[in-house]
Amino acid sequence: MVFQKIKDLREDNDLTQQDIASELNISQRAYSHYENGTRNLPVEVLIQLSEFYNVSTDYILGLSSKK
Repeated sequence: MVFQKIKDLREDNDLTQQDIASELNISQRAYSHYENGTRNLPVEVLIQLSEFYNVSTDYILGLSSKK
């Protein structure tokens, strides 16, 4: 589940939702929707998150266990 992966990545890096939202230039509320699974994660945000965390998009999407 995408939302669980991005939440785990954020928490593993001791970051707040606001920290990530600021990095992505979006509101904390918008990021919260992605993390809670109430909105689909746009491809652009997926790519930004994979670059920020230095993991593959496949890892975030749950298609690979290899970061």
